[in-house]
Amino acid sequence: MTTVKAMPDRIRTVCVYCASGTPASPVFTAAAAELGALLGCRGLRVVNGAGATGLMRTLSDAVIAAGGKACGVIPRFMVENGWEYDALSERVEVETMHERKKRMADMSDAVIALPGGYGTMEELLEIITWKQLGLYRHPVVILNTDHYYDPLIMMFGRAVASRFITPQYAALWQEARTPAEAVRLICEPAERPF
Repeated sequence: MTTVKAMPDRIRTVCVYCASGTPASPVFTAAAAELGALLGCRGLRVVNGAGATGLMRTLSDAVIAAGGKACGVIPRFMVENGWEYDALSERVEVETMHERKKRMADMSDAVIALPGGYGTMEELLEIITWKQLGLYRHPVVILNTDHYYDPLIMMFGRAVASRFITPQYAALWQEARTPAEAVRLICEPAERPF
């Protein structure tokens, strides 16, 4: 079971879910680089999946270049396959994917989801569920670059309208359109709904 931490006075570590595959459009890479720079210049530690490619690498490089720290959490089988990024500030090796997700959540004071595939969306939905259950009590922001998450956000709205999600739980996450807005939503306490 995930340990529930009290809301920190300030954000120190941000978990960023994002793709390890190369995106079709450079707009996604640019947003990952901008987000990394914004977090890094605040001296924050960013936790991600330790991937050596895609938005994970772009994000990590930008964080480090801006003065922050990039920590990757990666299962042993991925290390054995050579998928980890060796230029991270810190790497945590775990046994399973489930342990990876738990460790990333336990380390973080906030979550931002960049665009990604199955893994990114699965992580995002799980952390929202954990927040609904009271297992995660920190900000969760969906960075909706180039309207990537519009269909998912519409699906959330349909679930609320169909009463599968109660209206009070519709506010478990926030949407940002730009990296700067995402950083503002996690860093300014007045903006936090939970």
